[in-house]
Amino acid sequence: MPVSDHLESQKRVYAVWARIYDKIYQRLLAGPQREAVEAACACGPDILEIGVGTGLTLAYFARGSRVVGADLSLDMLKVANSKVAGQHLSHVRGLMVMDACRLGFADQAFDAVTAQFVITLVPDPEQALTEMDRVLRPGGEIIISSRLVDDGARFATIWSALAPLARAVGWSSDFKVSRLTGWAAGTGRYETVHVGAGYFKVVRLRKLASAPPVSGQPAIDGLSATEG
Repeated sequence: MPVSDHLESQKRVYAVWARIYDKIYQRLLAGPQREAVEAACACGPDILEIGVGTGLTLAYFARGSRVVGADLSLDMLKVANSKVAGQHLSHVRGLMVMDACRLGFADQAFDAVTAQFVITLVPDPEQALTEMDRVLRPGGEIIISSRLVDDGARFATIWSALAPLARAVGWSSDFKVSRLTGWAAGTGRYETVHVGAGYFKVVRLRKLASAPPVSGQPAIDGLSATEG
């Protein structure tokens, strides 16, 4: 499927999910989401959350932080924007419609980048990680939480067989941890500092303090969901 078609398909799926997402996932995902947010806040105040969705995580961030959220779905972001206004989440500095593979931010703009339950669904995860690298400052962390499969895990073949069905409903069943840690090792710019256990995992990739800047320009300007 062409990337553009894949993205449009995702937008349609999440337009439906936006109405019911919180009811299904708020309690289910709270543990790994809180763990990821805590790790991000420990890196510094400037934080980008990719795949912010309906804003389930936004209230978890420290009030002294400066959080920007990005998501492909405007429908999801409208729900998140309501949370920001209703809960007076002044640490949330903006919510933007944006493709994870084409981030519209300056180089080295953030102390941490989180991607919660989204990396397994983007058309090109490695390109998304490369963009996260570009906007992350040396010493910061890319923090992923998702349904991730250990290499050689029991029932791995079953998860792979279920993958097409899972993608059709906006989920993933067969994305391996090694795809993240392998990318980190291949860059020569990151070290894997944590791989969680369990059904939902948190993976933390720390950018080396000695990593030189990645040359590049913001790919696009995002559409702000917080603008009237």
